[in-house]
Amino acid sequence: MLQADPFRSGQLLLPDTPPEAVEAAAGNFSQIASLLVAVSVFLFLLTLRSFLNVLPYLADSVLRARGSAALENSVRVSRDRNLVAAVLLLPAILLVYRYRLYDIAFFDTLSPDLRILAVAGVLVAFLLLRHLLYRWLQPRRRIEDYQMARAGGYTFFILLMMLVLPTVGLLYVLGALDVTVKAILLLETGVMYLLYLLRHAQILSGFCKPLTTFLYLCALELLPAAVLVLSAAIL
Repeated sequence: MLQADPFRSGQLLLPDTPPEAVEAAAGNFSQIASLLVAVSVFLFLLTLRSFLNVLPYLADSVLRARGSAALENSVRVSRDRNLVAAVLLLPAILLVYRYRLYDIAFFDTLSPDLRILAVAGVLVAFLLLRHLLYRWLQPRRRIEDYQMARAGGYTFFILLMMLVLPTVGLLYVLGALDVTVKAILLLETGVMYLLYLLRHAQILSGFCKPLTTFLYLCALELLPAAVLVLSAAIL
């Protein structure tokens, strides 16, 4: 009598679908993101001279409140600063997308390509809201100082990107988890934002009373930031 072959049949105990971690890792890939990385590198190389030109003024803006005045008083330097800030928008979108710095449940229903477009849309909406508030609340006097306070946002955005991009590179080499990278990036963003608010308040205080300065900060900076944070927390 032939014995039954014990290897003829069996039961698959492992799941037949990829683990969530694997799916999440696969979902991080986006063809648009890959294209934006290449475009970002190319544009930064094109604007490298502008970046080097504005670099000393960036450091001066950190060290003293009136450092922004020297930058804004130079048409060429302020133009280079705005150009560099515009180019760095692409890496900013990629960082927000890759490490889910702004993440809502709706994004999970989107494909990787659509999610990066949604992130870009949120950033554009934030900048548009900030622009409209600045236009709406622009005073009738000391407009130059008011515009200098507004343009400081571009300066500190460049400084923030100069901080977070090397941080991401270092943490990637060290093999840090995404959740760790996200926490550190949010911490660095918060610290840089507080420094920006301090410099912004110092410029506004040159032509505003303390209460008016506080109200300007609330309306022009804290309100758009609160909308962004609360939308991420609630949605």
